Amino acid sequence: MDNTIALVTGAAGGIGSAVVQALAERGASVAAVDRDAEALDRVAGELTAKGLRVTAYPTDITRADDVERTVAAVESGLGPVDHLVNGAGVLRLGGAVELSDDDWNTTFAVNTGGVFHVSRAVVRRMKERRRGNVVTIASNAAGTPRTEMAAYAASKAAAAMFTKSLGLEVARLGIRCNVVAPGSTDTPMLTSMWSDASGRDRTIAGLPEAFKVGIPLARIAQPADIADAVVFLLSDSAVHITLETLTVDGGATLGN
Repeated sequence: MDNTIALVTGAAGGIGSAVVQALAERGASVAAVDRDAEALDRVAGELTAKGLRVTAYPTDITRADDVERTVAAVESGLGPVDHLVNGAGVLRLGGAVELSDDDWNTTFAVNTGGVFHVSRAVVRRMKERRRGNVVTIASNAAGTPRTEMAAYAASKAAAAMFTKSLGLEVARLGIRCNVVAPGSTDTPMLTSMWSDASGRDRTIAGLPEAFKVGIPLARIAQPADIADAVVFLLSDSAVHITLETLTVDGGATLGN
């Protein structure tokens, strides 16, 4: 990753901040993008204090004009973007027919619309240079139905298929587009789903009442586990991999 430029959305916490750190530790200059300016500044400050090259770019990825301004600023200030990681995401829980319009629209605005806005702005520039890599962080729920997660699962499935369709269109230009599909990962998004201290154990063991099997590896993923998968797909070690989904869920979806 030496002397490369990476743009990471959802960079203020969870998996996104782990991806920022992993890329910066490998020599990339990272444009950290998130709507939460305060948390983003904190993450960027902690990493720059370690000597890593991370610059904060507060951005609302649901706004195409805001995204375009940010990508232009990144390329002007840091240089041409080599690697894009679509890491931003929100979770609104609820039964499929109980979801409000706001739940549905907000979920798709971030999880799908944000991927579209940022990918369009970045890949349009990558096409001119005939190089670049994109990884969208989706979810294993994009391919496996989950109760109370209809909006999230549908939005992640849409984001994953958009990424692969984009990748097909730009493959001949040497631009690779792949998807990482995490399972249960130790982030605030996961813990917000737990009602009591038994949440971790129940997630690992499985929830028969929700038709959810457990995790065969018997552990919750750490954000760094997901970041390592992202780094691999962006690296030259994956130079002949595109249009693929790398599932990182400890076997929770049984290889499907």
